[in-house]
Amino acid sequence: MIFSSSIFIFIFLPIVLILYYISSNRTYRNIILLIFSIIFYAWGDPKYVILILLSILINYILTLLLDRFRKIKIVILILGIIINIGVLLYFKLFQASIGAIPLGISFYTFQIVSYVIDVYLEKTKAQKNIINLAVYISLFSQLIVGPIVRYETVEDQLRNRKENLNDFILGLKRFILGLGKKVIIANHVAIVATTIYGMSIELVGTLDMWIAAIAFTLEIYFDFSGYSDMAIGLSQMFGFKLLENFNYPYIATSVTEFWRRWHISLSSWFKDYIYIPLGGNKVPMFHWIVNMLLVWLLTALWHGTSWNFVLWGLYYALILILEKTIFKKLLNRIPKLFKWIITIFITIIGFVIFNTQNLNTLIAIFNRLFIFTQSNFNNILLNNYTLITGMPYIIIGIIFSFPYINNWFNKITSKNILCESLGYIIYLIIFITSISMILIGSYNPFIYFQY
Repeated sequence: MIFSSSIFIFIFLPIVLILYYISSNRTYRNIILLIFSIIFYAWGDPKYVILILLSILINYILTLLLDRFRKIKIVILILGIIINIGVLLYFKLFQASIGAIPLGISFYTFQIVSYVIDVYLEKTKAQKNIINLAVYISLFSQLIVGPIVRYETVEDQLRNRKENLNDFILGLKRFILGLGKKVIIANHVAIVATTIYGMSIELVGTLDMWIAAIAFTLEIYFDFSGYSDMAIGLSQMFGFKLLENFNYPYIATSVTEFWRRWHISLSSWFKDYIYIPLGGNKVPMFHWIVNMLLVWLLTALWHGTSWNFVLWGLYYALILILEKTIFKKLLNRIPKLFKWIITIFITIIGFVIFNTQNLNTLIAIFNRLFIFTQSNFNNILLNNYTLITGMPYIIIGIIFSFPYINNWFNKITSKNILCESLGYIIYLIIFITSISMILIGSYNPFIYFQY
């Protein structure tokens, strides 16, 4: 079950909301969320429900032991990390033979590990109410594709959150915005990328290949950030306030800035739990380079163990090392526009690597991208109606990759009641358009479900 499906929007979500809000008891509300989170997870892959339930139980016991037996807490911590990361690595390493890995295992494993480490460091107390801990780990609104939520963010909210109409409306608007990003933009630019990448390489010219690369760059952003918006919005509808996961990454003027804006919860996780404990940038140059390479190797393995992810991780490690050393002074001198062009170029190439699992195919794509080949794009368009319908969404995607329209919209709709009412009408149009596309369309994937 995905958020942008009719069964979720018209059946699952209304039932959860009704049952949740007819109860005024906090414990009952958390139990309702837990039950429906397990149903939501089981809908996607029933056989792995036992895995997430065991993860909850094991880590509940481990953190209670951490709180009680401080003298051997390092042993308990190591055991907890080995168990959680070991399970994740097992499914990542043997994915080919296992088939589909448990949905969202990369996300909820990192949540659990951060919780165990924080209890060990005494940044937080172990949660003694297993229902509350289970809700934190399995909450359906952010279980499958994040954002990765730190326990400290929701610790008090698990017990004392205050649901109100204003937050519910804000959450609903955020959900609709994310739904529109996913269904209206991501799904349509995905058709362009998938169609061109699916053609025989001999039929594709340089122009076509750049269009496909740009289309996928837009697809993965609107797909993932759209899901994050829906997750944050849904959580707010139930009284939870989660941290942002995207902040217009395609306006970044450096690769460092890009990673401060893209998948913020993952970037900050690696920074706080791997990079800084290793010494960060407060160590000798060689040590720092090793730290960077290790962090990016782990980031790559978090996505998967196939060679394209490893190559993608190495690519960004080297880019960031060069950006922070050799090219640091040069980048400070060149105009902001040129820095943005360089950053977006690096980003597009990075996603080409990320998206291409076959080495020979990647070499062929790079040949098309950087060695000019005559394009026959007019004939390609004439023979692919879906490609024609998808092309305008590339322009729409580029426009909405920048914050200007959103900032203008928020400014206008906050002026007076009339403008605010107009804003609600626009949200209604986005919702109706999205629902119409869901009902008449069949192409509705989520890229990050596989991670």
